[in-house]
Amino acid sequence: MESKLFVGNLSWEVTADDLKALFAGAGSVTDAAVISDKMTGRSRGFGFVTMGSDEEAKKAIEMFNQADLKGRKINVNIARPMEPRQ
Repeated sequence: MESKLFVGNLSWEVTADDLKALFAGAGSVTDAAVISDKMTGRSRGFGFVTMGSDEEAKKAIEMFNQADLKGRKINVNIARPMEPRQ
């Protein structure tokens, strides 16, 4: 089963390809995205990485939580479902 990770505190220069390359060290990456502001197109400083399995996701958290990526210590956690907006 795939497992989606939340990656926070990203530098504005980080791209989805940067996330894929980094997280590939923990296993198979099926998807990576950096979330951008709809109005400006600039990164919002967080993204999501989908790993191929729960084990790979746990390994990625252990390897990369508080790791340095382009000068910033990133936060890596299991992604929570988006809450409905009111």
